[in-house]
Amino acid sequence: MTVEQSAAAPQAAAEGNQLSLDTAAARNLATTTKTPPQMQGITSRWLLRVLPWVEAAGGAYRVNRRLSHAVGRGRVAFSQAGDDDVSVVAPTLTELPPLRGFADEALLTELGSRFTVRELRAGETLAEAGTPVDTLWLIAHGKVDLAGRGKYGDHSVHGHLADGDHLGDEVFHSGARNGAASNGHAPKWRTTARAVTPVIALSVPASEIRALIERSAGLQQHLAAHSTTRAKAQNAHGEAEIALSAGHEGEAALPGTFADYELKPREYELSVAQTVLRIHTRVADLYNKPMSQLDQQLRLTIEAVRERQEDELVNNRGFGLLHNADFEQRVHTHSGPPTPDDLDELLSLRRDTSYLLAHPKAIAAFGRECTKRGIYPGTIDLLGSQVPSWRGVPLLPVPKIPILDGHTTSILALRVGEAEQGVVGLHQTGIPDEYQPGLSVRFMGVDEKAITNYLVSAYYSAAVLVPDALGVLENVEIARPRG
Repeated sequence: MTVEQSAAAPQAAAEGNQLSLDTAAARNLATTTKTPPQMQGITSRWLLRVLPWVEAAGGAYRVNRRLSHAVGRGRVAFSQAGDDDVSVVAPTLTELPPLRGFADEALLTELGSRFTVRELRAGETLAEAGTPVDTLWLIAHGKVDLAGRGKYGDHSVHGHLADGDHLGDEVFHSGARNGAASNGHAPKWRTTARAVTPVIALSVPASEIRALIERSAGLQQHLAAHSTTRAKAQNAHGEAEIALSAGHEGEAALPGTFADYELKPREYELSVAQTVLRIHTRVADLYNKPMSQLDQQLRLTIEAVRERQEDELVNNRGFGLLHNADFEQRVHTHSGPPTPDDLDELLSLRRDTSYLLAHPKAIAAFGRECTKRGIYPGTIDLLGSQVPSWRGVPLLPVPKIPILDGHTTSILALRVGEAEQGVVGLHQTGIPDEYQPGLSVRFMGVDEKAITNYLVSAYYSAAVLVPDALGVLENVEIARPRG
């Protein structure tokens, strides 16, 4: 290269003439590194991972229990046409223990029409401890504390009532004893019920209930049968007592006994989540390198099916955990946010708790409450991951637990396993065209548009073997306080 040429090179570069192959053109000869298709909707799915799965041969699972005489305390439902136009759904009055199983819909409708709506401010009293039970209360909305005087003279909160709860059902039995309320033998309120938030409640005086009882022979017979059932020997869980003798000496006559069973045990049938995956034959034939289109389409579809499966296990009204917890196993927060006291009360309701399940925002709210108190919950190793825990019980994030009205949610506590009389997942393996345990991918043929169809099906359910295997902490506030 002459001196003139070397001097011209910088001048050509300065004028914008390209001296080498640029990257855009070079990439035409390069191999692109690709990832499999990514998906934001995949969560940790802790519930599916920790539930023990039981074979449900024949697609059904029957839970046999001992006969129980205890009548569960359900929740009454309400209809609302406006802010101050609230009425009770009359058929749900059978959730009141004395009316459980009562079939006279006309009388229930009449009773429902006699309730009047009461709006109470925070701090107002619904009932005072030691006074006669003269009103039946139904809580339509809000929260009520049940407080009483302790052994040493201090006042303490014994429990809470919220939407759908009731108090004062003793009026049915006082009214059935030939005017017991009028001769000084009416039952007394054992606790003071006081509104801690604005409350919408429905009330009916005991006198009107007594009037209904006096003119309805059917209701009198029903209440008499209910009283007889309550008088039968029962253990602390309402099950028929097994007669035993202990601490005796000599040749004492031993009691005879047997354990009776429920006549109509509950059966859980497997539910299903299904979809039809469609792939054009041209795509499947020509665009399979380096990744199989069928494999990737199936992977993403199955992830979505498993996400729906976990959602159903939490929220399905037939078998979902949120809707199948016994009402005696539901507790409310003391002050709104989830505190260590609330989780301790939730844990105290069962003999053993395997896992706590909560929305991630509820776990964050619990962490804030612990930080306020200078408490630092530990972590525990679970399936190779470090997860938060409380009292040695793993606290697992499950975003399928709903957040209601943007600020309240629930926390679940469950004991798992058949051997522990806990909660179990149900599925059936060995089904035709099984792709994963309990999930099948079935070829459905090619249609006239050259589209290949695959039926993807997952079969599952969940069962609660005994009521105390599952508990719920309700009305958990997760809103972050100001300041």
